[in-house]
Amino acid sequence: MDLTDSQHLQQRTDADWMAAHWMPYTGNRDFKAKPRMMASASGAYYTMQDGKKVFDGLSGLWCAGLGHGRKEIAEAVGRQAATLDYSPAFQFGHPLSFELANKIVERMPAGLNRVFFTGSGSESADTSLKMARAYWRTKGQAGKTRLIGRVKGYHGVNFGGISVGGLVANRKLFGQGVEADHLQHTQPANGSFFRGMPPGEGPMGAALADELLAIINLHDASNIAAVIVEPFAGSAGVILPPQGYLQRLREICTAHNILLIFDEVITGFGRAGAWTGSEAFGVTPDILNIAKQVTNGAQPLGAVIAKQEIYDTFMAAGGPDYMLEFPHGYTYSAHPVCCAAGIASLNLLDSESAVQRVRELAPHFENAVHGLKGARHVADVRNFGLAAGITVSPLPGEPAKRPYQIAMAMLAKGFYVRYGGDTIQLAPPFISTRAEIDSLVSALGETFNATA
Repeated sequence: MDLTDSQHLQQRTDADWMAAHWMPYTGNRDFKAKPRMMASASGAYYTMQDGKKVFDGLSGLWCAGLGHGRKEIAEAVGRQAATLDYSPAFQFGHPLSFELANKIVERMPAGLNRVFFTGSGSESADTSLKMARAYWRTKGQAGKTRLIGRVKGYHGVNFGGISVGGLVANRKLFGQGVEADHLQHTQPANGSFFRGMPPGEGPMGAALADELLAIINLHDASNIAAVIVEPFAGSAGVILPPQGYLQRLREICTAHNILLIFDEVITGFGRAGAWTGSEAFGVTPDILNIAKQVTNGAQPLGAVIAKQEIYDTFMAAGGPDYMLEFPHGYTYSAHPVCCAAGIASLNLLDSESAVQRVRELAPHFENAVHGLKGARHVADVRNFGLAAGITVSPLPGEPAKRPYQIAMAMLAKGFYVRYGGDTIQLAPPFISTRAEIDSLVSALGETFNATA
């Protein structure tokens, strides 16, 4: 049978052909020596170039909870590309951006009702930081510029995001970024094996939030613009807030006139068993960042959702109506094709009761991943909703090697999982069956026990 041009491309793995692409967050030398090419995807499975089916144990990159190849999204993208493939992002609009903004607001905590579109989670992080600084300057408090993140936090890869982020590997190559302080992380000691949120008592409990008071005492609140945290940290290995921790952060920020930003690029739209992590944990920030699941990964889109008062402050200080109130944005902000994908994705999340399905699957998933306790090299397990992080005991001097070995062994068995730092991370699609979750975790346990 003759192969199509597309099939010929899918089968190519020669070194010269692959040389031009400098791949992101990838060991390029390793990959180009041993390529792992995906050819197609459908439902909860990828198909590799060699025809092997692989269960998607991370929903793409935390973003395809509805599964792959959803015709409803593909058809919406195709229709929009044929109707209005692009419209200027500045000074002109199109109906879909307003429709999507309203759909997003309907799913946000009360009071978060002004949507500023970006192209990614990284852009959302930097947009929210600029918005926070500009807000205080607009209110006549120009000294409030300092930003506070958290150790082990991840807020994308742009300069603002890596500055408030707390993953050393994302910062060390790039030198000085934006000046920022960092709260301590909330990861409990290895061997804790907490199910869901750790208890609020003790040295690693809610009192960790009081570290913010020490930073305020150091700099004074008059110099601090915002605190940015993930409701639970994903990229560092699913690190949960202790009970009462986020509430305490909210109390301190309110008392000291500091904006609280939640980075919900991973927790937004279902992963935590609620529309947002804010809803799941019962704490409302002043600004909330989204991306990933809003389009089910089918198109790049992010957004920053702000409270009414923040928006009103910019509008009141904007000068003549024709002047820009917030000189910020991107060529692809509210791209019409991406907005079409977002609307289709949110409609599917509704029609398939996806958030409810996550809540129903979460206890089974929790029991499954905590069944890994006692497996070789498993130092700890953390979970919430349909997300889990497994800390891997390190090889001496090579803490990142064993997670890599485990992930590659899992791929050989037909399962895609994420390895990062000293962790294996799981985030199965919302459409997963209990049997698929059991199969994924069972294979992972076998792999841990077989790994040297």
